[in-house]
Amino acid sequence: MNKIGETINKRKKLKHNIRLMNEESRVNRELDLDIPEGLYDKCPSCGKLTNMKLNIENDYICKSCGYHFRMRAIDRIKYILDEDSFVEKGIGYITLNPLYIEGYEAKINKYKKETSLDEAYIYGFGQIYGEPCIIGVMDSHFMMGSMGSVVGEKVAKTFEYAIYKKLPVIIFTASGGARMQEGIFSLMQMAKTSAAVAKHSSLGYLYVSVLTDPTTGGVTASFASLGDIIIAEPNALIGFAGPRVIEQTINQKLPEGFQRSEFLMEKGFIDQVINRKDLKKTLHQILHMHRRTI
Repeated sequence: MNKIGETINKRKKLKHNIRLMNEESRVNRELDLDIPEGLYDKCPSCGKLTNMKLNIENDYICKSCGYHFRMRAIDRIKYILDEDSFVEKGIGYITLNPLYIEGYEAKINKYKKETSLDEAYIYGFGQIYGEPCIIGVMDSHFMMGSMGSVVGEKVAKTFEYAIYKKLPVIIFTASGGARMQEGIFSLMQMAKTSAAVAKHSSLGYLYVSVLTDPTTGGVTASFASLGDIIIAEPNALIGFAGPRVIEQTINQKLPEGFQRSEFLMEKGFIDQVINRKDLKKTLHQILHMHRRTI
């Protein structure tokens, strides 16, 4: 074949490839238009695209690898409690800016609008298969569930309300720790919440702590670790400082699975790792047995 023929063939192949690229681009644009935002999400564990509508029907668990997606607080309450049994308490708290941090108030208002919550924690009365309890749930979608003054106050009120109602407490934790924008006021909540747990416990009432991904920082170092029974969801990150910070501090490689639920259960920090599908039944059994013994 002469050079002119080779040049013609190369141009034909180039045009063909351009047509394929344009067609692929067109199809992708159509797919983008057809798929509503948020319908699909990538699983952080296996990397596969997950249809979130089907994922919700599967209890927010990845069908490919079993990864437990993080849940909103209100979704957790609907999932765990009997239908229409939840009565929310502690409504109307206002988060202040005690250190006058620039942009903090705007950030709080932004998360209030996005989550329809007044803060990163909600609590109230509810029932699990007819067994009454006081339940509290942290929401990692609100400033990563960080514990500021309002969150600490609401956690303390959870136990005070449980004492008034003479009921056990169940708290689902999901937090990045103390809220740095509130400084020492945030750190003080560790003592406040721990004292509330101690008072509730001294009167003989049950406290079940359920650790979800992630539970870290000052929340782990206070009320999250003080449960009479401590349960965790599979592969949840649980600890005070993060693994990378610890590795950099001690200059050593950490063991496989360090600060994950299963690792901590082996070391005796957690009583049991429970799959989300079995969690409601397990909590009901615990509440039922406790009621029968008092």
